[in-house]
Amino acid sequence: MDRKIEGAAQIAFAIIVVAAVLYFSNDIEKLQTYGYLGAFLISMLSSATLFFPAPGWAAVIAMSSILDPVYLGIAAGLGSAIGELTGYVAGDGARDILNKNIRESKKIEEFVKKYDLAAIFFFAFIPNPLFDIAGIVAGGLKIPWWRYLIACAAGRVLRYTLLAAVGNFALAAI
Repeated sequence: MDRKIEGAAQIAFAIIVVAAVLYFSNDIEKLQTYGYLGAFLISMLSSATLFFPAPGWAAVIAMSSILDPVYLGIAAGLGSAIGELTGYVAGDGARDILNKNIRESKKIEEFVKKYDLAAIFFFAFIPNPLFDIAGIVAGGLKIPWWRYLIACAAGRVLRYTLLAAVGNFALAAI
């Protein structure tokens, strides 16, 4: 397949996923009744949006009062990591465009390639809107998708486990 057609298809796929999540966002809350599977799906769908934050973390906090925080964090973190693949796919599809801007400085490119897993883990762990950009850049730089997914999952599982534990503690204190 022609690289331009493949790239356009990847970008279109990411846009369709984001549009679908935004369209069905009111129905996402209903997934809470499905326990750990619901946490997985809510986090996956809320992380699939690019630059439009969906409050998946709020559902995790609410669910932490009835579900084990560790298992909840694992389910939500893995779902979130899979959802973040939309940014990676969009970046991979747009890599020819991105490479013109990213490759202007060989030192920056080498730094990102050298610390890709640590940088992805860090951005996945801390709550910030920059992770979508990190995913797009990772796809654009052709960081292997499985390495991206592992680093993202590790950061997100840790983040959601801590979030669920704090939520569980806070909700129990009320």
